[in-house]
Amino acid sequence: MKTYIAYIDEAGDEGFGKLRVVNERGGQSTWLMLGAIIVSEDYDAHLPKIRDAIRAFFPEKKERHLHWVNFNHDQRIVVADEMAKLRLGVCLTLSHKVTIPDTKFATIFSQPQYLYNYLVRWLLERLITAAEQAAAPEPAQLKLVFSKKGGTNYQIMAEYLTKLARGQDLVKAPRRTNWEVLDIKGMRVENHSKMAGLQLADCATSAFFRALEPNRFGNYEPAYATRLIPKLIKSNGRVDNAGLTVVPSTRAAKCDEEQMNFLRECWAR
Repeated sequence: MKTYIAYIDEAGDEGFGKLRVVNERGGQSTWLMLGAIIVSEDYDAHLPKIRDAIRAFFPEKKERHLHWVNFNHDQRIVVADEMAKLRLGVCLTLSHKVTIPDTKFATIFSQPQYLYNYLVRWLLERLITAAEQAAAPEPAQLKLVFSKKGGTNYQIMAEYLTKLARGQDLVKAPRRTNWEVLDIKGMRVENHSKMAGLQLADCATSAFFRALEPNRFGNYEPAYATRLIPKLIKSNGRVDNAGLTVVPSTRAAKCDEEQMNFLRECWAR
């Protein structure tokens, strides 16, 4: 059996009651993105040294961990370039929350953790497939490490995943997923600062978030994510619906031209 480990983080928030408006302060993010890096178990042991090597580019910084929010533009470019050299895969699922209000799903996803859990499901379905394809012809096992998120009940998360594994989900997925691959009982929740894998997941997720989430002036910054596009996992040679998945679909996401151009660049790799 070959074992893989997925480190999972998020960018953006769940709320959509007052979404951000260009040239105005405050409001909730227009996107919620769940992102993961996936590594083999043997490579996982090297992540702390790899993290330290990236950290060494910035000796002026006092903290020992990597935290995307604390880097400036030039430093983020360096982090993305270094991550592009690593033996890891990147997988993201994302919701453009402007599509949720005034739909039948608004009441459901306005409840705490519902949208988050829903995106986790889409993420794990694709991570499981990636682990199986990488391990073939041997069986695969996927272990999970979540970055601890305030307000998230991980016991409820584990129960939700157990129901999916038992086929007790209320909404059937259009794809077959071998949930036996997932080590639900071994699921871990750790502080970002304690694990190199979570810090790398934070950087990867935040890089793609900045490519799609406009800043207060309505501008995007795809330079970081563009460097990491080659790390997006593929299924049958495709990134779409594998390494980068818009939920429920790209067509329904109401993306503007710049956002669509970035997504097309991802699909084309």
